[in-house]
Amino acid sequence: MRAANPKTIALWTLVALVGAAGWTVLALSRDEEVSAAWMVAAALGSYAIAYRFYAKFIAYKVLRVDKRRATPAERLDNGIDYHPTDRRVLLGHHFAAIAGAGPLVGPVLAAQMGYLPGTIWIIAGVIFAGAVQDMVVLFFSTRRDGKSLGQMAREEIGPFGGTAALLATFAIMIILLAVLALVVVNALAESPWGTFSIAMTIPIALFMGFYLRVLRPGRVSEVSLIGIALLLFALVGGRWVAESSWAEAFTLAPSTLVIWLVAYGFVASILPVWMLLAPRDYLSTFMKIGTIVLLALGVVVTLPTLKMDAVTDFASRGDGPVFAGSLFPFVFITIACGALSGFHALISSGTTPKMIQKETQVRMIGYGSMLMESSVAIMAMVAASIIDPGLYFAMNAPAGVVGDTVQEASRAVANFGYTISPDDLARAAKDVEESSLLSRTGGAPTLAIGVSEIFSKVTGDSMRAFWYHFAIMFEALFILTALDAGTRVGRFMLQDMLGNVHKPFRDVSWKPGLILTSAAVTGLWGYFLWVGVHEPLGGINQLFPIFGIANQLLAAVALAVCTTLLVKSGRLKWAWITGVPLVWDATVTLTASWQKVFSSDPRVGFFKQRSIYQDAIDEGKVLPPAKSMDDMHTVVTNSTVDGVLSAVLALLVVVVLADATRVCVRHIRDPLSSRLSEAPFVESRTAAPAGLFATPEEKAELAAARERHPADAS
Repeated sequence: MRAANPKTIALWTLVALVGAAGWTVLALSRDEEVSAAWMVAAALGSYAIAYRFYAKFIAYKVLRVDKRRATPAERLDNGIDYHPTDRRVLLGHHFAAIAGAGPLVGPVLAAQMGYLPGTIWIIAGVIFAGAVQDMVVLFFSTRRDGKSLGQMAREEIGPFGGTAALLATFAIMIILLAVLALVVVNALAESPWGTFSIAMTIPIALFMGFYLRVLRPGRVSEVSLIGIALLLFALVGGRWVAESSWAEAFTLAPSTLVIWLVAYGFVASILPVWMLLAPRDYLSTFMKIGTIVLLALGVVVTLPTLKMDAVTDFASRGDGPVFAGSLFPFVFITIACGALSGFHALISSGTTPKMIQKETQVRMIGYGSMLMESSVAIMAMVAASIIDPGLYFAMNAPAGVVGDTVQEASRAVANFGYTISPDDLARAAKDVEESSLLSRTGGAPTLAIGVSEIFSKVTGDSMRAFWYHFAIMFEALFILTALDAGTRVGRFMLQDMLGNVHKPFRDVSWKPGLILTSAAVTGLWGYFLWVGVHEPLGGINQLFPIFGIANQLLAAVALAVCTTLLVKSGRLKWAWITGVPLVWDATVTLTASWQKVFSSDPRVGFFKQRSIYQDAIDEGKVLPPAKSMDDMHTVVTNSTVDGVLSAVLALLVVVVLADATRVCVRHIRDPLSSRLSEAPFVESRTAAPAGLFATPEEKAELAAARERHPADAS
């Protein structure tokens, strides 16, 4: 290993000092104004150090990535699911696929506890848990022909724990997909601008796919410039459409959007991955990263102050109006995707390992993409923390708490310990051309307000409404890219499960199985979505309360599989890399599951809530949010289902953890008794850089590869 030169040492010392300065200001400042720029400095400095040193250590020292080994994309290339994809395009696809609602919405909701607890977890969590999970799962899945997480658990842990993992991961996947789809429907309903702009990304992506595959293979820079230009046209055109006679054609009701989403999810999951999925996600990444970079620059230029308290009283009391529960464990459950997400493990063992060119790219694509998503979460935390706390609570508390008028909301916010006048609440809504901002729960509108606050300071207040609606559309695009990739991954998972019963399903590109499983997956999440759109308390709305816990339970399964594979593959001394995050995540999530099932607080415990509503039914009373006796019965049913599902999912994960522990102990005692299902080594014929930019050594390898095999070098 070559020694670092003085310039490199000076550069990384400066990066470390910037990050340390940011942390120092955030940690020590009390009762004084703190610029949001310090939060950005702490995050970016920490990310840079983690990627340069910790991620590189894991990739080359722990995992021992091998550029000489052919990946499944190279060995099994069939142009449908297995397809060697340029690392830049794949980075865009992977980031777009993992970056769903969580990093945008979770931090906004967690700001109820103050900006400091959430910021610490977002940054520390991604460095030591989330990004590690994504990279390690991607590596081990790549070594196993792109097998799904559940199938890897079945093969490496055993049929008992593996079957529990298969059932848990698939059930959680359907819940996650339905929740993501519901957020998209809510964002695009009656929004011609957003609907037109997002619809246009589909033909643009198809053009980009054919451009790279047929017209100009390998010309990523060319197609990127064309794609960016067309995307900007779609964004500008969306606003024009919204103000024209075409607006009615793109103003869709929620039920219509459900049909279009289900149809799109089905088609996207069966088309060749190069044709629509990869280029569309790559295209979306330009908008996502571009917006986040502009937000960070906007923070540096405008230097907005953090108006939310560093730690609020709700953190210890657990009676916050946004969501009930104390800081531990619920702030970690609420933030989810910005720090650690089980959904990412499904993408890392789904589409991405079937497309990656070289093992050496797992650091950039697995670890790097997760750092990019965490930066989104930090910007969401900034957006929620720079607006007036009174406005924040008026927007995020339910209608039953803040009321229907600005006068009632002002009084309710005063009871929380914050102040905002009725006139200020009315003015905030008028500034973004909304009739009201009260009880705009879910986090997305709050993020949009924060985005408009930052950007309007640069472009002027006259653009505030434009930036608000731009942010709403941006969030829908963010989430939709996770939905299409997630549907494809759900298809892979179901095929792996059925392949244990009927062997042809093991070929994920077998057309009859491909169509049947795609229809089943879209049908399942589509059913929950359809019911949820038509019944405010039914369908996916019924399962929404367990979204965060289910996602983190899935992360526990992923980290358990990773730890087991590290032990079985002779990396016992490095098992702490995933073992420590596993212990933390299991402790947090199982504690949350226990409280959601058994807590005596009806706002937390599902069964306690069921008991109270059932008693009210017996007395002939109607309690909010129910508006009728039928709603009361629905609440009782929902509480029962959520409580039982929380207990069942937690039990399945406990089974996985126990069986994984048994396998690890057995291997330590008798290593010869263990068997790995790793694919045999095959020498790679291709050359590709490990990072975004090729090193001098990699450039020489690329040149040599082009001479030997002109079609294989990239």
